[in-house]
Amino acid sequence: MSRSIVRQSKFRHVFGQAAKAEQSYDDIRVSKVTWDSSFSAVNPKFLAVIVESSGGGAILVLPLSKTGRLDKNYPLVAGHSGPVLDIDWCPHNDNILASCSEDCTAMVWQITDHTPVRHLTEPVVILEGHSKRVGIISWHPTARNILLTAGSDNLIIIWNVGTGEPLISMDDHPDLIYSVCWNRNGSLFCTTCKDRRLRVCDPRKGDVVAERLAPHEGIRPMRAIFTREGNIFTTGFTRMSQRELGLWDPTSFEEPIALLEMDTSNGVLLPFYDADTNIVYLCGKGDSSIRYFEITDEHPYVHYLSTYSSKEPQRGMGFMPKRGVDVSKCEIARLYKLHERKCEPIMMTVPRKSDLFQDDLYPDTAGPEPALEPEEWLAGRDEGPVLVSLREGYVPPKSRELKVARKNILDSRPVPRRTMSSCDGSSLPPQFVEKLLEEIQSLKATVLSQEKRICDLENKLSKYTNGTA
Repeated sequence: MSRSIVRQSKFRHVFGQAAKAEQSYDDIRVSKVTWDSSFSAVNPKFLAVIVESSGGGAILVLPLSKTGRLDKNYPLVAGHSGPVLDIDWCPHNDNILASCSEDCTAMVWQITDHTPVRHLTEPVVILEGHSKRVGIISWHPTARNILLTAGSDNLIIIWNVGTGEPLISMDDHPDLIYSVCWNRNGSLFCTTCKDRRLRVCDPRKGDVVAERLAPHEGIRPMRAIFTREGNIFTTGFTRMSQRELGLWDPTSFEEPIALLEMDTSNGVLLPFYDADTNIVYLCGKGDSSIRYFEITDEHPYVHYLSTYSSKEPQRGMGFMPKRGVDVSKCEIARLYKLHERKCEPIMMTVPRKSDLFQDDLYPDTAGPEPALEPEEWLAGRDEGPVLVSLREGYVPPKSRELKVARKNILDSRPVPRRTMSSCDGSSLPPQFVEKLLEEIQSLKATVLSQEKRICDLENKLSKYTNGTA
């Protein structure tokens, strides 16, 4: 009787391949700040990299098509007064980028489709609420305009970017927060902390619903992410400083589903998870390799697939959402590896002979439309992501402007009130008041006309640069 020894999986032969030299992004001065973030974020339109900059923090944002050597005077996103620590693209608008910094603020930026002509220094909204540096930023996966920030003040704040207001503030962590990750529908998030605890938090209740002390026995930083099934995948260190990965069921934290020892190295393992294939890619800072594992419901639950190796160590990594991969080449993932002076795309491919669309490799994936409005999510409603098919490929939509209701921001701030005596109308003649009102109206009209003119010119420039005019 014959028995199959090799585990059956369509992802067993996934291989990584670096892009050609002319398809890389050269002459990028990657940030040297000592912070364990990925330093890069990517979506189907843009690549964003945290770069070295004098006089504060800066982000380089490039259209994916702008490969090759970078002009040293290329405009940057430069509004922070301190080094930028983390960045994240909005999952529901490919032109919206969020950043956080040592200057204790988070900022949200509107990136135009056409090539900028000067540095972008004015964010759409500035989020101020932390008293120390803000090191983690993460968009809600299904609700519009909901953004999470975590700072060195051990505070987690959830914002409504559409109004610039903090909705929820949680101070359950007694020490530095290492990582935060939402689950698939955004009802919970998990955190790892310097106190060596893994926590699962319900933000709308403001509670920690589950926690586990020392999922990894070492004192080095941990990372944790939610899987599609609701389990938690962690990376950390053993007591002997060996790197280790684990899979946990948050409803019963006593014993791990799986626990695997890896190698001995100092670099923190950054996990990048693909919910459609259940593959997790592990990228260690300072490593020159990317290991990838498949998570299944069969023992041993976390299956080693292969390793992509190269000569150069990585300073950071960006992970493309599934809607940005090339389905015609059976590409299931694309990572953007940061070297000291360049960024190199790495394609993960399943070898197939047929050129037809592979249904089994590309189930419907999370699209760019939000499933919920901020008010619905805050009221307790949960929805999974709105799915789209990749059969015809994915074409990013045109730029959509982020609307910010600034009046809400002003309403939420206390306004100093004057006494009746200091506002006595008798001290100002009526003719002077009327003249002031007329001048204000005239200035408002001028500003509105100039804004319309600027908008028209930007649209015309966009048409020319996109070749549609």
